[in-house]
Amino acid sequence: MEFNAETITAIVIPWAIKIFFALVIFIVGKILAKSITNLVRKGMRKSGMDEALIKFLGGLVYAVLLVAVILAAVDTLGVKVTSLLAIVGAAGLAVGLALKDSLANFAAGVMIMIFRPFKIGDFVTTGGVAGVVDEIGLFCVLMHTPDNQRIIIPNSAVFGNTITNTSALPTRRIDLVMGISYDDNIGTAKKIIEDIIAADERILDDPAPVIAVSELADSSVNLVVRPWVKSEDYWPTRFDLLETMKVKLEEGGISIPFPQRDVHIYNEETASQSA
Repeated sequence: MEFNAETITAIVIPWAIKIFFALVIFIVGKILAKSITNLVRKGMRKSGMDEALIKFLGGLVYAVLLVAVILAAVDTLGVKVTSLLAIVGAAGLAVGLALKDSLANFAAGVMIMIFRPFKIGDFVTTGGVAGVVDEIGLFCVLMHTPDNQRIIIPNSAVFGNTITNTSALPTRRIDLVMGISYDDNIGTAKKIIEDIIAADERILDDPAPVIAVSELADSSVNLVVRPWVKSEDYWPTRFDLLETMKVKLEEGGISIPFPQRDVHIYNEETASQSA
């Protein structure tokens, strides 16, 4: 076959037209995909959906639309889409086997988005670590600890373990144990603690605080102190209660015992001489 000007023109022009239309389809399709994705995200925001879920679903919608655009552009070039899908499927299987851990993280991320055990800003304990959730991604969850360290946890480690969400409920109960001496008056100690609780405006009236004897221990009578507070007031109130109870109980003549041990030294030589 001789490649003269007419032959080259007959080959190049049709392909140039196909490539031109494929590029037009791809560019216009990409713009439409972004516009549709933005509309979907706006609709989800108006419905009050969580921002993390909006980002996740928005990214998923855009990926699906972009794949459809690419297939349409490839079809314009004359490539059979069915054959291409078969090749992509086989390649996808191979990639899936090689990246099974990543796919497990992706699947776990989908489950996290569906069941929503926590949201951005919640303080959670999961996978052996605790911190505030900053971002919920397709493959991992980003958190920071109270001392401001970054933690990146794979989604499979999050969804495959117990999740404790400290911020999920509006109120929390503070559990304290205060030991007093066996010689002290229990009623007096309870009255001092009741006054401390009543003076703290952060402590809720409902549910009512509980102050009761929980244990007759080896060196102390242990009182449980269980007031309820708003979740955001938990730690400041706990710290203040511990300090105030120690000070007020001591001012009221109540002693706070600590474990003590009597040590008896036996001198074997002295004992034998006495005998």
